[in-house]
Amino acid sequence: MVEYREGMNTGPVRLTQYSHGAGCGCKISPKVLSEILQGVSGQVLDPRLLVGFDTRDDAAVYLINEGQAVVSTTDFFMPIVDDPFDFGAIASVNAISDVYAMSGSPILAIAILGWPVGKLAAAVAGEVLRGAREACSRAGIPLAGGHSIDTPEPIFGLAVTGLVHPSRIRSNNLAKAGDELYLTKPLGVGILTTAQKKGVLADEDFHAVRDLMLELNDIGTELGDINSVHAITDVTGFGLLGHLIELCEASGLYAEIEFTRVPQLHGLPRYLAQKTIPGGTIRNFESYAAKVSLLAEDWKNVLCDPQTSGGLLVAVAPSGRDEFLRAAACRNLSLKAFGKLLSHGAVRVTVR
Repeated sequence: MVEYREGMNTGPVRLTQYSHGAGCGCKISPKVLSEILQGVSGQVLDPRLLVGFDTRDDAAVYLINEGQAVVSTTDFFMPIVDDPFDFGAIASVNAISDVYAMSGSPILAIAILGWPVGKLAAAVAGEVLRGAREACSRAGIPLAGGHSIDTPEPIFGLAVTGLVHPSRIRSNNLAKAGDELYLTKPLGVGILTTAQKKGVLADEDFHAVRDLMLELNDIGTELGDINSVHAITDVTGFGLLGHLIELCEASGLYAEIEFTRVPQLHGLPRYLAQKTIPGGTIRNFESYAAKVSLLAEDWKNVLCDPQTSGGLLVAVAPSGRDEFLRAAACRNLSLKAFGKLLSHGAVRVTVR
């Protein structure tokens, strides 16, 4: 077992005790991010930049030629689990997901490492990188290098480069009224990982949420071949509602969803009853509450829950539903629509 060093004390590593946040719950709130981005609006953009930050997509896309574009993204955060190998793997899967969300194929990753050198042994960081290399191997790409600095808290992530044909890009602004909404992974990661930090998470639920975060969203690459799939984004730190609002605003649409049809992790009610709600949930809801109508106030604890390495939110035309569901079934995904996009509405998202 890898051990940590803090002064003269040694013992089994528990990475989450060294971070004030966890996973994608570390993200700056949507409201604060909007304020930050206001200061960089109006820049003169290269016409070859097909996707920038204006549509709040998961990655930038830059045109190389008529048949090829580069997908570029980065994502990093503080530990979401205690095990360093799992932390490295989960952070890597989460970062690579941004390329899949653009229907791209990842080709290369570079590591981003911040390490509290005076607190945690170098061997622990080595385990983080070993987990990252394993995740990259599963995605079929090399972990080709990186950069490291000394930081007060452990931080890890990747900068990922991918390729996509320009016609296969599925950005947030391409959704259409009438599209059905699907989610490829259930919600509840933030709630269960908070339960872990509080020491109340059952072993079977820990393994379930860890395995979920380790699952690649590589189905996203295949979805670019399905014409009825109009838009894709991955659900991470802003919660389902936050990322759905981004998609709706980029496309000039509204959404109506049914809470009971939204996929949720098994056992979630147990932890909701124990109120293991991450702080990011409240920050998320406060950021976009005016854009949402909820029939039940406590639904926000699930719908605004920050997801780490969450699933893909997919907007699909009903006419192509069967083709999409067959592709999902080939990945052992049994999906059901939980909502639809509308041309008008009183607020951006209505939850019934």
